[in-house]
Amino acid sequence: MLEEIYEQPAAIQRTLDHYHDIEELVRKLTPTFAHRERLVIAASGSSRNAALAGEIIIEDLCHLAVDVEYASEYLYRTAHSLLDPALMVISQSGETGDTLAVLRQGVKRGVPTLAITNVAGSSMMCEAGIAMLTHAGREAAIPATKSYTNQLVVLQLFALAAAQIRGSSANLERAKECLARVPELAKSTLPAWESAANAVALRFQKAVAFMFLGRGIHFAVAREAALKLKETAYRQAEAYPAGEVRHGPQALVSRQVLAVVIATHDPDDRDSALRYKKTLDIMRELRAKDGEMIAIVNEGDRDAEKLASCTIAVPPANDYSLAILEAMPLQLLACHFALNSGINPDRPRHLSKAVTLE
Repeated sequence: MLEEIYEQPAAIQRTLDHYHDIEELVRKLTPTFAHRERLVIAASGSSRNAALAGEIIIEDLCHLAVDVEYASEYLYRTAHSLLDPALMVISQSGETGDTLAVLRQGVKRGVPTLAITNVAGSSMMCEAGIAMLTHAGREAAIPATKSYTNQLVVLQLFALAAAQIRGSSANLERAKECLARVPELAKSTLPAWESAANAVALRFQKAVAFMFLGRGIHFAVAREAALKLKETAYRQAEAYPAGEVRHGPQALVSRQVLAVVIATHDPDDRDSALRYKKTLDIMRELRAKDGEMIAIVNEGDRDAEKLASCTIAVPPANDYSLAILEAMPLQLLACHFALNSGINPDRPRHLSKAVTLE
C-alpha cells in the first residue's frame, strides 16, 4: 500500500498524458453529452466516494445535474429513468458485481453508458458505450489508493471536456493548469506527508474513534479517508459535512474521539473561501469542547494551525485538484495507523480486491 501511495504522481501523469488531447475526448463525448441534462453515476466503495467528488466537479463546470447512487441499491430501484439520463459506472477492477449489473441493465434499457475503470479488457470496458481508462497500473494492495486518485483525475477530465461541449463559462483554463501541476506537487510533498502522517499516528494511536469533517468536495474526500481507516486499521470512523457536526455528532467529542478536519481552500475562489471560513468556525467550537483535532490545511495557514492539535499541509491549488492532493496524506495516515498497530494494510481481514458478487 505504501509503495502504491508513492506511485501516485507517476500514475496520475500517465493518465494526464493519455488524455492530453482534450479535443479528442470532446469528440468522443459530444454525441452523448451535447444535449443531456442528467447523469446518474453508480459505484461502490472508494469508487462511489470518487463519484461524490465528481458530482461536484461536473455540476460546477458543466451545469449538468448529477445523481450518485450506491450500485447495490440502484440496481433494485423500481424507477430508474427520469429526464432521460446518461449512466456512468465507476469500478477499479471493471468487474465489480453490483456495478456491472447496473451497467448491463442500462445497456438493456438503451440508456447511454460510460464506464471508468483501471483494467483494460474488463467487462465494463467492453460493454459500456463509452469507456475511459484510468492508467494507475496494477494495484496489488486491497485498499484503493492510486486507482482512487486516478478516478478523480479522469472525472475532472470528463468534466472539462463536457463543459467545453456544453459551452460552459466556467474558468476551465485554471482548472486545467491546476490539474497539470498535481503530479509534480505530489511527488515533491509525499515524503513530508509521510513523516507528518506517521507522527500523527504515533501521537494518537490510542484514539478509539474518528470523525472526518469536510465541506463541499472535501466532504467526499473525508468519506474516502474514513473508509481507508476502517479498511486498514480497523478503527471506527465516520465522515460528516463539517456543518452537520452541530446536529448530533458533536456529542461524540472527547479525548478518545479524534476529529480530522479537512480545512483546505482556494483563496481565489469566493465560494471556497467562504466554506473555509465556516470550517474554521466549526474548529473553534470543537476546540472549545476540548476536542482533539488533526487538520489538513493549506501551506502557511496559521489560522487553522492555531486551532488544531496538529496539521498536515498541502500545496496551493483549486478545490478540484486539492481533493486529489489531500487524499494522499490521508491515505498515509490510515496506512501508518495500521502499521503502528501491527496490522498488514495490504490484506485487510474479510476483504478482497474485487467484489464480484452482486
